[in-house]
Amino acid sequence: MSQAVASTTRRIRHANMDDFAAMQQIYAHARQIMRDNGNASQWGTTYPTDSIIEADIRERRAMLLVDNEGPDGAERILAQFALCPGPDPAYAHIEGAWLDDDPYVAIHRVASAGVEHRAARDAIAWVVQHYGNVRADTHAHNKLMQHALETSGFARCGLITLPDHSSDAIRIAYQRHEW
Repeated sequence: MSQAVASTTRRIRHANMDDFAAMQQIYAHARQIMRDNGNASQWGTTYPTDSIIEADIRERRAMLLVDNEGPDGAERILAQFALCPGPDPAYAHIEGAWLDDDPYVAIHRVASAGVEHRAARDAIAWVVQHYGNVRADTHAHNKLMQHALETSGFARCGLITLPDHSSDAIRIAYQRHEW
């Protein structure tokens, strides 16, 4: 992770149901940021749904970047994401080419709480550091995530189509592989 992470009490941990309400608020904040930046359709007004958040927690995919910089040293969530072992069905077909066919993890539903600069990028950096081969995707209108991925060393690999979307299903596919 960046030097900023090393100089604080930042760490990654699995989310649990005690984090559910805070995670809902962070996703609501992320949806508003998306709308404010011209990306109203990627997550709309309800994604990720409560059932998706609950499933991420239950299946231990929900990860939190936290520190103890809150009032009186209380823990606060800086960013969250879903860490999903591959293969990801959405990545089975790509218009373009992945960097390789090696085992990978995918990161989905990345959201910053908006309380610390670079929190989402630091969460992404942790994934790369610990897993090496990482895939992600984002909407063409999500310039903030494109910037975060590209400045984190991810390569644009092509376009994928989300199988569970009836419209607005095209996403830019990214991969980073630490050789």
